[in-house]
Amino acid sequence: MTATSTSTIASFHLIRYGGIREMRHMAFDRPLLRSTGGLLFWRLLGTGRGRTMSLGADLRRWAMFAVWRDESDLEKFLRTSPIAARWRTEADESWQVRLAPLASRGAWAGRDPFAGHPDRPGGAGPVAVLTRASIRARRLVAFYRSVPPVEELLRRQDGCLASIGMGEWPLARQATFSLWRDRAAVSAFAYRGQAHQRVIEQVRSHDWYAEELFARFVPYASEGTWDGTDPLR
Repeated sequence: MTATSTSTIASFHLIRYGGIREMRHMAFDRPLLRSTGGLLFWRLLGTGRGRTMSLGADLRRWAMFAVWRDESDLEKFLRTSPIAARWRTEADESWQVRLAPLASRGAWAGRDPFAGHPDRPGGAGPVAVLTRASIRARRLVAFYRSVPPVEELLRRQDGCLASIGMGEWPLARQATFSLWRDRAAVSAFAYRGQAHQRVIEQVRSHDWYAEELFARFVPYASEGTWDGTDPLR
């Protein structure tokens, strides 16, 4: 599946550098992104070492999630932006994918990046899932105690093609991006994995999150490698 040239799309970019000094780009790229035409929403994110939201950080790798007015705006960014040029020439490894929105619930920094976008059922192919949460300070310890069983479940989950934990702000603002073989694999993890179900029950009953967002996409037109391979090929 591909998006039409006039529909809102998202993109996810995963960049690995050879050292930690390139982390300065997390600050220096922000003014450039603010002035990028057609970029409706974006977040630069540090990444963890595991598959879910964890305490361990990988200081050489970071990610960007972006929402674009249409595909031509993303094309122009990739063709002309010095940020995209650096990804091509200076990164040790990079991977990116275009995302056609299917459904979104919740908010990120007070807004739903896909507000007004109608839900769609999707097809029979791969599914991308983005989750993010602002964790209440008094729930941080309980939250991070819940992470290891969920990460182990993800590691063993049939149909999970790749997953990464990310952080917008140390400890309290966390996110995950994951790729799945199909909708059935997502449902099996979300609704039949006991470790994940226990966490969901605790989140709801103990009000762990001040804000959360859950979004699903059709991933298409991936490029590059993620830990040596393209998980969608």
